[in-house]
Amino acid sequence: MLGKETLLQQTMQRLAGIANVDPAILVCNETSRFVVAEQLREIGMEHAQILLEPARRNTAPAIAAAALHALSRGDDPLLLVLPSDHVIKNHAAFYTAVHTAKAAAERGNLVTFGIAPLGPETGYGYIRAGTAEPGQARPVIEYVEKPDRATAEHYLASGHYFWNSGMFIFRASRYLEELAHFEPEIVAACSQAMAMAKQDLSFIRLDSQSYTGSPSKAVDYAVMERTKNASMVAMDADWSDIGSWASVWEASEKDCDNNAKQGDVMLQDCQGCLVHGSARLIAAVGMRNTIIIETADALLIMDADSAQEAKRLVAHLIDTKRTEATQHREIFRPWGSYDSIGTGARFHVKRITVKQGAKLSLQMHHHRAEHWVVVSGTAKITNGDQEYLLTEKPVHLYSTRSCALAGESRKKIPLELIEIQSGAYLGEDDIVRLQDNYGRV
Repeated sequence: MLGKETLLQQTMQRLAGIANVDPAILVCNETSRFVVAEQLREIGMEHAQILLEPARRNTAPAIAAAALHALSRGDDPLLLVLPSDHVIKNHAAFYTAVHTAKAAAERGNLVTFGIAPLGPETGYGYIRAGTAEPGQARPVIEYVEKPDRATAEHYLASGHYFWNSGMFIFRASRYLEELAHFEPEIVAACSQAMAMAKQDLSFIRLDSQSYTGSPSKAVDYAVMERTKNASMVAMDADWSDIGSWASVWEASEKDCDNNAKQGDVMLQDCQGCLVHGSARLIAAVGMRNTIIIETADALLIMDADSAQEAKRLVAHLIDTKRTEATQHREIFRPWGSYDSIGTGARFHVKRITVKQGAKLSLQMHHHRAEHWVVVSGTAKITNGDQEYLLTEKPVHLYSTRSCALAGESRKKIPLELIEIQSGAYLGEDDIVRLQDNYGRV
């Protein structure tokens, strides 16, 4: 979205500038586990530990799970809590703020990072902070909800208010102490979820029943707005939380007409636009203040001033059970990924990418046949009771219903397959796994 790496990868790489940092702990929903793992592999950060949430319970339980996991290793570290979707362009200012916050956290404070406001922004919550010596954390006086325009202008003029970044640093035990004081049910549920957690490949899967029983609350509401030990470090690091497509435009590099574009984009007489293309040419003529986002899943066109209204549109998609709101066209698996490139009555076409050294499960189907075209790579293919070693040239394989089929990448490059499914029922639940390297059934 902004640069060659994803925002998650940029967040992880930012940690390299902080001394004495242990491997990161990532907390994500179990449906995102293979996307997260693959992005970490791409940047050589595979030692990070990934905790899987069975359900969304907001940030207070997620941070509690991470704190409990950190304590289980025998020490009581400081936790630097970072959302994965922030943009921070001034790394030096970020590192200075972390250093200042670290000193306050070591004294037992729960420290948040306040962003020096650049304007009367109504899309952010605010923090009112007291005064302190230069280079010191400030006491937090109050948290304030998202204001209207007039109130935001008053905050900006006063000089005492900062945007709430949603980033924190505190000792693991101190966070759990404060959380237990205000929300004991969250700590109890997360403690049980961690005690009953199971290792799943390289992931740590939190116990579903225990974790789902936790109240769903943000860390701001659960702890930071209620504790008497909150402090704030001001940070002026060219920060954005990318909360809307308008904020993507603001964080992007722009041409002489104030247009930000990415992908195969051709603009004529356009001004102040954000145009993002991923799968085809996007051409626009005479547009003003317009956002155009094209992906393999959908096309979005809207006025930039209505960027915050996209949330209502997504809610409507979810209410009407549109899969575009909940599932990407490309699906990640432990062995790689598949991209659904075509579908219709009684057929489904996928492009399958198998990572080097990985293997598809040996499986059969009751309701569909599969036709494979090996496009690139070298594969060991099991088709029924026969095995083939296929090299880098187009090769066709056909598997009937109830005939087991599997593919394994045998070279140091990914294996590319085109799979054509045909039959009366093509659902992903029509899979009988006979052999699997990843413990799936």
